[in-house]
Amino acid sequence: MGEHSHPNSESVISANHEMLASEAALHHYSKSFRGFSAMLTPEQAKRVAESDGVVSVFESRTSKIHTTRTWNFLGIDSIQQYKQLQMDSSSNVIVGVIDSGIWPESESFSDQGFGPVPDKFKGECVTGEQFALSNCNRKIIGARYYFKGFEAEYGSLESQGGTFFRSARDSDGHGTHTASTIAGSVVANVSLLGMAGGTARGGAPSARLAIYKACWFGLCSDADVLLAMDDAISDGADILSLSLGPDPPQSIYFEDAISIGSFHAFQKGILVSCSAGNSFFPGTASNVAPWILTVAASSVDRIFNSNIYLGNSRILKGFSLNPLKMETSYGLIAGSAAAAKGVPPSNASFCKNNTLDATLIKGKIVVCTIETLTDNRREKSIFIRQGGGVGMILIDPLAKDIGFQFVVPGTVIGQEEAVLLQKYMETEKNPVAKIYPTITVLNTKPAPAVAGFSSMGPNIVTPEIIKPDITGPGLNILAAWSPVAIEASAERSVNYNIVSGTSMSCPHISASPAAIKSAIMTTATALDNTKHLIGRQPFGNETTPFDYGSGHINPTAALEPGLIYDLDSTDIINFLCSIGASPAQLKNLTGQLTYCQNPPIPSYNLNYPSIGVSNMNGSLSVYRTVTYYGKEPTVYYAYVDHPVGVKVKVTPSKLCFTKTGEKMSFKVDFIPYMNSRGSFVFGALTWSNGIHKVRSPIGLNVLSV
Repeated sequence: MGEHSHPNSESVISANHEMLASEAALHHYSKSFRGFSAMLTPEQAKRVAESDGVVSVFESRTSKIHTTRTWNFLGIDSIQQYKQLQMDSSSNVIVGVIDSGIWPESESFSDQGFGPVPDKFKGECVTGEQFALSNCNRKIIGARYYFKGFEAEYGSLESQGGTFFRSARDSDGHGTHTASTIAGSVVANVSLLGMAGGTARGGAPSARLAIYKACWFGLCSDADVLLAMDDAISDGADILSLSLGPDPPQSIYFEDAISIGSFHAFQKGILVSCSAGNSFFPGTASNVAPWILTVAASSVDRIFNSNIYLGNSRILKGFSLNPLKMETSYGLIAGSAAAAKGVPPSNASFCKNNTLDATLIKGKIVVCTIETLTDNRREKSIFIRQGGGVGMILIDPLAKDIGFQFVVPGTVIGQEEAVLLQKYMETEKNPVAKIYPTITVLNTKPAPAVAGFSSMGPNIVTPEIIKPDITGPGLNILAAWSPVAIEASAERSVNYNIVSGTSMSCPHISASPAAIKSAIMTTATALDNTKHLIGRQPFGNETTPFDYGSGHINPTAALEPGLIYDLDSTDIINFLCSIGASPAQLKNLTGQLTYCQNPPIPSYNLNYPSIGVSNMNGSLSVYRTVTYYGKEPTVYYAYVDHPVGVKVKVTPSKLCFTKTGEKMSFKVDFIPYMNSRGSFVFGALTWSNGIHKVRSPIGLNVLSV
């Protein structure tokens, strides 16, 4: 119900009750904006929607969690840069993390050396099951938890059949992992069972954490997430990090809880950083509103090899997080050759429950394949162990770079290795193999590459806004974990764990102390450590800004961006007008009746750090304004990387600045000479003064010339 003019939360709640009459509210949103969630029949929902003062009624959807090396790889390794990144103020930066809670005893959340909790923080430490006031400290300064939305949709937490704590304590591990990736204190000598060893630290070890647990068993109800955002905004968070999102397709901004909550945060000057999702395919990026920093996942310069030694002395390259040692070689059998009675061989090859004959796989290493991208890889190793198998080789070319953990010695191989393995098994009467424990290989090239699972653009809601915005490390990231979340190979509890997913890239960005989206985007790089364009795993395919946005984050460069593309709520309102928002929808966001300019400012003229035009008929001009952040007078010159089939002209082509804070506008003319046949063509505009390079990707869909 938008911004509110009520004096306090109590008066919002009583006004909500009048409207609800007999329907019981689960949550009241009363701090940063006004609204409520309730269990309604379609008729009741229709009646509420028709009331004065209600602009949108939408169904609560469920978001899913997007599930130490990295800060060095990002170039923040020298003490000097580190001190610079921490700055004096970052010990008062408060990052609100909306996720599955936290394991407060982890060394990553030690508050040694921290001063008192900043005065601006208005949150609290809510106690609950195995979570006392003493579990908050000067590092974890607040903790809250929300479950009413989840229980309304899925039944009680107790009926879910898993370990949980009815408190901010994390039983899943994901929330602990993201929180420590953002702001974990420095902890020396950590590893996952000997792999990925080194010093673990968050991106901003001196930042404070406020924890909002809205996710249970990997699922986050919109109703709970929205209340967490309402609280976090009013508690005084500076940055909000959400490593979760709805399954595709993304719904319109006015019917999406994260988009609505983050707009209110944006109005209050809070940066909201969200993961783009793990949905592999074009058009699946989530959290794509222009006021959100949307983060894709990429690899770092480190791989985990768990190799296979065949009986003919050949070594096959495998990938996994496998700390288990095989003392000897064992016989090999294909899952398809070990089908249980009545199961077709092709089904048995996927090694799913009740498909394998235990008498055939006992004491053997089983070779399995993947049925669908979303197969539970770890589960396959559980079924093999149940049948007496001693190891697993998984042929999985698309996911071979992701470090999976199995309950028996296991490794993942790609297509080339699979051909060699098959040939050996066909020609050898008694084929045998031994799977070696993982070795960690550092300084690998090329890196980064966009992870194969990372969701891609275009943005299906507003294609003019290129999404994702940026990419950051999200593949095999080591960080703190909840020891009750049993994920490790031998079902041992671990304090640090390695996880992949766009969640793991999102916190690397939230922690960036120059919490200005433009600075992060325009200083990012589209090149890898071999100076070629970033590729996409697993085959190194060519990429575009729909994979990596503006590029891979460079936190040190983001501290001094040179020029900034600034925008505020008014710009966002004009943008929403251009995509056809009604006065009622806008009132909901702003709290006052807002009428759109006629004609509206075209959506491609939002002062965004990238330039997108989704329906281009003939020549077109796009406008942008930059603000100078520097000390001396300087001159910036425009350099254009032309999209295929389009001539680009920038006017003026040089910008002369005399003092910091000065603004200058420019026009970019696009003159197409061939159409792009229904797909986007890409280029870039870079402003440079010889010291700073301020780069904006360009994406154009040319329908006619």
